[in-house]
Amino acid sequence: MVAGPEGSPVKSDRDLVMARIRSALGSLTRRTPPPDFADDVATARPARGGKTSMEAFAEQLALARGRLFTDARALAVCLRAEGATRGYCDPALLDDLGPRVSPPLALDVTLDRTRIDDYAFGITRAAGAIAETGTVILNDATTSRRLGALAPWIHVAVVEAADIHRTVADAIRALGTDPYVVWCTGPSKTADVEGILIEGVHGPGEQVVLVR
Repeated sequence: MVAGPEGSPVKSDRDLVMARIRSALGSLTRRTPPPDFADDVATARPARGGKTSMEAFAEQLALARGRLFTDARALAVCLRAEGATRGYCDPALLDDLGPRVSPPLALDVTLDRTRIDDYAFGITRAAGAIAETGTVILNDATTSRRLGALAPWIHVAVVEAADIHRTVADAIRALGTDPYVVWCTGPSKTADVEGILIEGVHGPGEQVVLVR
């Protein structure tokens, strides 16, 4: 923490860094436009067996070691069976999910950073999903707390069925202007140390999707 000028609130190092970045960008008279992606920048694999976007997403999510639910009560039963009974929940989801999952789950709508290790799961909204790859799309506009989506071992992304894009190319065209967009395909994983795959290092160890 760094003290500000007399009478001003104490600022963190992060606040100071971000303030300097905003100041530097504010002097620009023209922003660089985003790249103009061609429609064929990403080529989708042929649909197999005439599957719907939902069916294809469920199949690819499973291959990426993710789990899909369409029933919130079934999700709650599954989490309880794994001993995951307390977690963070986006306040915007409480009215819909609360009556269906609590009990057996205890939902905290205010994320307490000092108790982050107490949260077995985090439930946040997703901006969409990609059927072709089983990917969940997160952004600033729909993610209430990034820490709630990244820190708990289990992340539950709530996706609207209408927001499942058929292909990667479709998802690229729908990126919009949100400054923070992350595509998550299955649990967090890395293999940059001796080629050994380890899950849950830089984020959740389990990716769960609730489609409604």
